[in-house]
Amino acid sequence: MIADFAIPVTFLIILIIGLYRDIKVFDVFVEGAKDGIYTVLRIIPSLVGLFAAIGVFRASGAMDLLVFSVKPLADLFNIPSEVLPLVLLRPISGSASLALVSDIIKVHGPDSFIGRLISTMMGSTETIFYTLTVYCGAAGIKNIKHTLLAALIADAAGILASVWICTLIFGR
Repeated sequence: MIADFAIPVTFLIILIIGLYRDIKVFDVFVEGAKDGIYTVLRIIPSLVGLFAAIGVFRASGAMDLLVFSVKPLADLFNIPSEVLPLVLLRPISGSASLALVSDIIKVHGPDSFIGRLISTMMGSTETIFYTLTVYCGAAGIKNIKHTLLAALIADAAGILASVWICTLIFGR
């Protein structure tokens, strides 16, 4: 019941505070919407480039080659080869990762170890490059190397923790 009223109550609170402080709420809203459209227009070229690169990467067969070359390293950390495409694609594209997860679940089933592992990985990792493109592009930040490094380390920690926890809880 609370969820049904959360957004309307939030809007009502904003309107009441705006009226109390003598703020022209609609004018402020319109100004914010203008800024939002400007931000979207500023980041579109980066997003188009990112999506084009993802399409070329997948269509060229580079993903299969990369999975094959990373497999020995993944074996050291007990990462099943079935989830390697997700491990490699998740930092780049959330929608492509979701489609990949759907395909993997159709093959292995949602209650299999692989199904549980990829579901856990989806919740434990982030679309790093997309997020950096959107937020850093919107903020005008050009030097992102430290942010990217921290995000990749966090992503690796999420992947390894997913494998460890799923192996511990569900066995293999």
